[in-house]
Amino acid sequence: MSGGAITGIDHVQMAMPPGTEDQARSFYSGILGLTELPKPADLAARGGCWFASGAAQVHLGVEQDFTPARKAHPALLVDDLAALVARLARHGITAVPGTRLAGYERCDIADPFGNRIELMQRL
Repeated sequence: MSGGAITGIDHVQMAMPPGTEDQARSFYSGILGLTELPKPADLAARGGCWFASGAAQVHLGVEQDFTPARKAHPALLVDDLAALVARLARHGITAVPGTRLAGYERCDIADPFGNRIELMQRL
């Protein structure tokens, strides 16, 4: 196939309730260890937060009638799932083991807003 091929994912957009940016920062930066990115000035007025680690970017946008995403989710690759799960447990966050998938160890967690996040480590 030539021209117009998809080459990657720039970011994953998730939703959060209005006024919860500090909770998002505490979780995504403070616990998961992602770096907060400055939002472009023309988007900053909308609220929300952007985070990144390596090539992964998670954007959280404010949704007035927020409902957590419990099925749709990002799957974030990690280099040491056991260490991250232990860190999450120290913060009172439960990791639910995922179903078996050849070549991966994986689990699911929820962000402070109830959004599902899958964590995956390649074996």
